[in-house]
Amino acid sequence: MTLTAAQAALGLAKVAAKAADDKKADHTIVLEVGDVLQITDYFVICSANNRRLVKTVVDAVEDAVREQLGRSPIRSEGVSEQQWVLVDYGDVVVHVFAEEMRMYYEIERLYRDVPKIAWA
Repeated sequence: MTLTAAQAALGLAKVAAKAADDKKADHTIVLEVGDVLQITDYFVICSANNRRLVKTVVDAVEDAVREQLGRSPIRSEGVSEQQWVLVDYGDVVVHVFAEEMRMYYEIERLYRDVPKIAWA
């Protein structure tokens, strides 16, 4: 059975969310942003309570997506700072925040009207 692009994107978002949660990321959510952002379908947003854990979560997400789905990110930003790392898969963008940065930017507030996706 071949997955549609929408099913593949949702699957990737769920794999990323689970991988982040498995590494003890906090407040992991998946938002369906495709109707308001034409550049991607889903955001996975999570936070970690220190920079080392930010890196650990990012590495876990990349490893899980590569192992389970055979995909690598198009690009990543913020890796050296480890405060807000953006991992871009095209159809899914994973945001891993240090806790204080997530509280400062409140990114999910900007998208409060989009559907939240159950991923667990």
